[in-house]
Amino acid sequence: MLTLPTLPSSSPPGTVKDLVCGMNVDPIKTKHSAAHDGKDYFFCSAGCLEKFRREPEKYLAASSGGVFEPMASAPPKPFTAPTGAGIEYTCPMDPEIVRPSPGACPICGMALEPKTVSLDDAPNPELVDMKRRLRVAVVLTVPLLFFEMSAMVAPRLIDGIPPRLGLLAQLLLATPVVLWCGWPFFQRGWTSVKTRNLNMFTLIALGTGAAYLYSLGRTIGSLIPFLSKSFLSSPSPSSSHSPVHDVYFEAAAVITTLVLLGQVLELVARNRTGGAIRALLGLAPKTARLVHADGTDEDVPIERLKIGDRVRVRPGERVPVDGRVLEGTSAVDESMITGEPVPVAKKAGDAVTGATVNGNGALVIEALKVGGDTVLAQIVRMVSDAQRSRAPIQRLADRVAAVFVPVVILVAALTFAIWALVGPEPRFVHALVNAVAVLIIACPCALGLATPMSIMVAMGRGAAAGVLFKDAAALERLEKVDTLVVDKTGTLTEGKPKISLVRPAPGLQEDALVRFAACLERGSEHPLAAAVVKLAMERHLQLAPPSEFRAFPGRGAQALVEGHQVAVGSLSLFEANLSSLSSPFSPGLIAEADAARAKGQTILFVAVDGKPAGFLGAADPIRPSTRAAIAAMHDLEIRVVMLTGDAKATAEAVAKELGIDSVEAGVLPAGKAEVVARLKSEGRIVAMAGDGINDAPALAAADVGIAMGTGTDVAIQSAGVTLVGGDLAGLLRARRLSRATIRNIRQNLFFAFLYNSLGVPLAAGVLYPFFGLLLSPIIASAAMSLSSVSVITNALRLRRTDL
Repeated sequence: MLTLPTLPSSSPPGTVKDLVCGMNVDPIKTKHSAAHDGKDYFFCSAGCLEKFRREPEKYLAASSGGVFEPMASAPPKPFTAPTGAGIEYTCPMDPEIVRPSPGACPICGMALEPKTVSLDDAPNPELVDMKRRLRVAVVLTVPLLFFEMSAMVAPRLIDGIPPRLGLLAQLLLATPVVLWCGWPFFQRGWTSVKTRNLNMFTLIALGTGAAYLYSLGRTIGSLIPFLSKSFLSSPSPSSSHSPVHDVYFEAAAVITTLVLLGQVLELVARNRTGGAIRALLGLAPKTARLVHADGTDEDVPIERLKIGDRVRVRPGERVPVDGRVLEGTSAVDESMITGEPVPVAKKAGDAVTGATVNGNGALVIEALKVGGDTVLAQIVRMVSDAQRSRAPIQRLADRVAAVFVPVVILVAALTFAIWALVGPEPRFVHALVNAVAVLIIACPCALGLATPMSIMVAMGRGAAAGVLFKDAAALERLEKVDTLVVDKTGTLTEGKPKISLVRPAPGLQEDALVRFAACLERGSEHPLAAAVVKLAMERHLQLAPPSEFRAFPGRGAQALVEGHQVAVGSLSLFEANLSSLSSPFSPGLIAEADAARAKGQTILFVAVDGKPAGFLGAADPIRPSTRAAIAAMHDLEIRVVMLTGDAKATAEAVAKELGIDSVEAGVLPAGKAEVVARLKSEGRIVAMAGDGINDAPALAAADVGIAMGTGTDVAIQSAGVTLVGGDLAGLLRARRLSRATIRNIRQNLFFAFLYNSLGVPLAAGVLYPFFGLLLSPIIASAAMSLSSVSVITNALRLRRTDL
């Protein structure tokens, strides 16, 4: 839960300190904020904000104030499908606003929505309230509208009703609609004035309030002869304008009703944007079959499971937690996590993910991750956070919205003045009607919703397809990428190499060579090291622990094994780092190694006590989806560069087989980021895909870092995009989603700008001198409500995007 920090006594309540100049800043009012290391900081001006962005550590070291930060004392909670209790509420347009209960955003006035999507079936209280007000408004507005339409279309229907009685009836019908049904709009409009954050509700309150107060004054003037004669000059019976027709109760009531309808439709549509996350949450099993030490089973709530528990998963059941198979074989459908439709075979020792569906076999698994640490929980958190982030493309809408409402109020005032001075009779009536129409039609809700609604839907759609974006900026940048840099091992290949060639030097047995190499490699996490150790285990060799271990990043390692100095690595390890070899590797041995490299094998040379002992050849199968993914990248005109620490011959063999455009071989971990930086300096927009710790610097340096979900946590944290399935086919889905989302956002922004660009002049009456056309405030209200709904409806189309 986010909360304001403890503030020094010099800071007024509800403010935080600007870290640059020391001024007290209201987080709600200021428009200058920056996120750093997961925390939000607020500033008094753009100058202070820019200084902080240039040197954040300098100002953070000097002060710890000015930040919304997590409560340190809050213990981590186990992950369960969220319910309505304890949910925080935030604004889709202003995600920095977080409240413990439903309400309205103090900045834009929109209804807050749950920060975390919930499985709770309890209705949205804001939606319930708006529906209740809408029902009352419709019941009272329909007769009011019928009365007004009858007066214009079929006046004989109401000829027998005295004018002042008609006025009184309209007053009695309209007052509850405007003052009770529309009360939230006046509240939010007044809040916007108090906080100096003028928004759509400022315009609605001004428009409906002006129409109602004018009509109320006319009614009082007609009912009280003294006021009528002295101030309002009530029309005489011979006047062509009956007092019944000079009031706008029906306009105020219909505007209120239409805005309420728009709010209800908007809330319903916004609720649907969380459908993908809600579907993911629904996948989590509520119970698990716990296997006790005596072999008996017991169905227990999922919350009771802890790490190390054994769980039985029967055919057709969902896997309750992330774990490892202990017994049994089966095929598990992982499509809801990875987006891949083909079930994956599982046997003892294989990893399984919570919420996936077991096939026909029975499994017993060991729980390795429970609660909030499971993959599903992390996906839900990541998507929820990403949905609230702001895309760079939104800056345009933000800049327009900052000045839009004041400009609209000015335009409405000018409209009123021009019509009141030079308009046709009745001038005051025309001035009021057109000014109200300008205020109502210009509500900037569609403009504000254009980007965040598309982002929310896209993040949910990506999660359902196994593509996770860290934030909206990564989603937007991916659409512009023209160069893809890929690591070889674990990205293009399966990352599970097998030793396929053992070539000892003369005088040494194969098992001896394998044993020396495996003793050294047993402490390493590198996939090649694991392959060597696995081969030794398959040959039932006894391994001794290494000592004096020394690693040479990107080249190999050296250690003492049973009194022997053993070194394993690339040829460059012995040429650059271990030049003390008593004799070099023989030309014949190197020629055999080169031949194996040409076939795509990775070579590990081995030396014992300074003498060549032979080499091992490792083959890492290429992922089945890689070839098609690379071809699809070329169809999208994306240049593919392979970046690897392998020897050039091995890398080029793989690149030739896959049709990769360029190869950067023999690159050390520190050099991967340099290659990415060089490509960026050439003007390219670079995405980097990798899965290991050594890829993390390059992932962070790229315009878009793409981590394989099967990789390390460090790589995933450094990346902007995570492919849960762990292959490049997921990158194609991410690219398609990025392009579809940005196109959708541009459509929304275009429509919003076009709507306001055309609507405001029409409402002001620019067509009246030429065609005698005026835009009724009622039509303006309907157009305003439908514009917001149309933007959200367009955003919801992303749920059907073919990935």
